[in-house]
Amino acid sequence: MGRGGRVRLAVALVVAALLLWAWRGSDRHGPVTSLSTRGVGAPVEGRELPLIFIGGVPRSGTTLMRAMLDAHPDVRCGQETRVVPRILQMRQHWMRSQKESVRLEQAGVSKAVLDNAIAAFCLEVIVRHGEPAPRLCNKDPLVLKMGTYVLELFPNAKFLFMVRDGRATVHSIITRKVTITGFDLTSYRQCLSKWNHAVELMYQQCKTLGPTRCLLVRYEALVLAPETTMRRVLSFLDLPWDDAVLHHERYINQPNGVALSNVERSSDQVVRPVNLDALDKWVGQIPADVRADMAELAPMLSVLGYDPWANPPRYAASPDVSPDRSPDQSPVQVPNDESPRAPHPP
Repeated sequence: MGRGGRVRLAVALVVAALLLWAWRGSDRHGPVTSLSTRGVGAPVEGRELPLIFIGGVPRSGTTLMRAMLDAHPDVRCGQETRVVPRILQMRQHWMRSQKESVRLEQAGVSKAVLDNAIAAFCLEVIVRHGEPAPRLCNKDPLVLKMGTYVLELFPNAKFLFMVRDGRATVHSIITRKVTITGFDLTSYRQCLSKWNHAVELMYQQCKTLGPTRCLLVRYEALVLAPETTMRRVLSFLDLPWDDAVLHHERYINQPNGVALSNVERSSDQVVRPVNLDALDKWVGQIPADVRADMAELAPMLSVLGYDPWANPPRYAASPDVSPDRSPDQSPVQVPNDESPRAPHPP
């Protein structure tokens, strides 16, 4: 889509959000009467919902996590909406421009008005694009880049930050030809740099959200120790344990089960049970010159606990994969800035 097309889409989304907000508050006496009774700046209905947001760099296990949660009888995530992160990015763009912010304020579009309109838009999409459920979930991976703002909109929300070895993520992006803005699918070096930047932004968002709101979940732990990992996840989300989350493949395209999209890149993989097939496919595939610069090229590998020099890696040795770790222990949280860095090779 060209720039002009994106602008037209942006305008259409804003108009839709504002009209939707007015419509949700309208009654037979008209929207003005109904909205005035709510009070200026008062949150629209639904902002108190305990929504679940699954985020991470694409190809980091976000689809697998949402499929496993969709198998839980109390949860509905559904397919990527694509429009939720776009409306959030539009708001981010407006706030970065002082001139645009002033224009909005002068037009009477205050932060409270804009927040309510964006929240109403997101809620309508999240609530209506699938079956009803006690807990609703959104899996648009890049939403986590704006996690702190999302928490402003939905103060009872919780976030799952899916993390995967960046080398595996980039190899998957390139070999499966996953189009992500800014990623050059012909260059491992450039894609690793882009991965590092994106995952660092999400990491900082997760840290700012805090351990009661954001849980880091490793893809490697999810596939090597699915029950232990999912017990941590469900405990964090205040959901009861249900064995169905370990057998999501049984509920593919079943009523109130795991709905799949024909156009999402990971759909052909999550139809299968949890498996280790994609764990280390990247080994031996990354150019030697890129491997030699790995620690400097992608320093977030070390921050997140991955050894940039391990080839092949030892994922099973990670503490959050250990099968003897008690499921009721505190969930694995985002590491602090003092996480040990992997040493340079001799």
